[in-house]
Amino acid sequence: MDKIHDLQFLQEKIEELKHDGVYRELPVNTGPCDAMITLNGKEVINLSSNNYLGLANHPRVKRAAIEAIEKYGVGAGAVRTIVGNMDIHEKLDEVLSKFKREEAVMVFQSGYMCNAGTIQAVTDKGDLIISDELNHASIIDGVRLSKADKAVFRHSDMNHLEEILKEKRNLYKNVLIITDGVFSMDGDIAKLPAIVELAEKYQALTYVDDAHGSGVLGENGRGIVDHFHLHGKVDFTIGTLSKAIGVIGGYVAGKKVMKEWLSHRGRPILFSTALPPASVGAIIESVTMLMESNEYTEKLWDNARYFKSKLVSLGFNIGKSETPITPIFVGDEAKTMLFSKTLLENGVFVSGIVFPTVPKGTGRLRCMISAGHTKEQLNLAVETIYTVAKKLNII
Repeated sequence: MDKIHDLQFLQEKIEELKHDGVYRELPVNTGPCDAMITLNGKEVINLSSNNYLGLANHPRVKRAAIEAIEKYGVGAGAVRTIVGNMDIHEKLDEVLSKFKREEAVMVFQSGYMCNAGTIQAVTDKGDLIISDELNHASIIDGVRLSKADKAVFRHSDMNHLEEILKEKRNLYKNVLIITDGVFSMDGDIAKLPAIVELAEKYQALTYVDDAHGSGVLGENGRGIVDHFHLHGKVDFTIGTLSKAIGVIGGYVAGKKVMKEWLSHRGRPILFSTALPPASVGAIIESVTMLMESNEYTEKLWDNARYFKSKLVSLGFNIGKSETPITPIFVGDEAKTMLFSKTLLENGVFVSGIVFPTVPKGTGRLRCMISAGHTKEQLNLAVETIYTVAKKLNII
């Protein structure tokens, strides 16, 4: 009996991780998430944050959060369908719908909750979901929660997607095609215009998770739909409020009827307390700042192009990235984690990404560039990456 309560089966799994060289302990950041952070007591250049626009510690955003606390307190106190729906939540929905140029927006507690709640709410038995094979884990989990049948198409392979539509469309009431907007491990962009074209040809619905495109692509960071001028042609657009926006939460943008339905059947809306007022106030301010100016997105892209060109000139393989997400491919899992560990020791924090997050043998460092980085910081980061890579025979 004691062995059962010792959770020996989990200890054995942890020992396997250690044996494979992929065991890790959680790093501890003792300050705000900026371009420079103090991690495990050491000041390092931060190349692992989703804080694309540097807004997570912006004075205007922090002030808005404090003002919201002073007016509304620290918690919403209930789900939105009871008494947790404050006027500040309503204002956020309105600000986001204006920003996204959509009829309506429904805010969830996280991007993950968005996918978990929306996919199962808008599909049913007798429907079919067709999902890109590299879609985010939250999409995969959201699809699993649905009663609809499922099919997977090869990554960004429009011929394969059409094959599935040809074969299966007439067998189902509704068909929902789901894709990431920006694929978070490789930094490539979905072929959204082609997906929309196929969806219209076969009378299917479209759903794009734009977590890494929100605040990054499109005019002033309005996202992939705006980037490709596809307003009104994508049925469900998911965005996150925890990456470029710098706070927490997620949302789905689309028709008013979508919002009305999710308020009745979006399970995280019904069964999880609404976002705290401080977060809502901060989000409103961040989005307002994006609507006022493109300075943040312009700086982000300038930094990303600069960093990527330097890596390529030194012979690094950054794959097919089209966004500020910049992978440095290593291959071997253990060597990838050693690369990350050694860089940290030398003042640069870059996460190692290995199986099961990516397929075996495709380990890579994932560099996340932000508007907050200076050219001097990026120069030092590249120099350190090159020096460590040479030492480890990675390049």
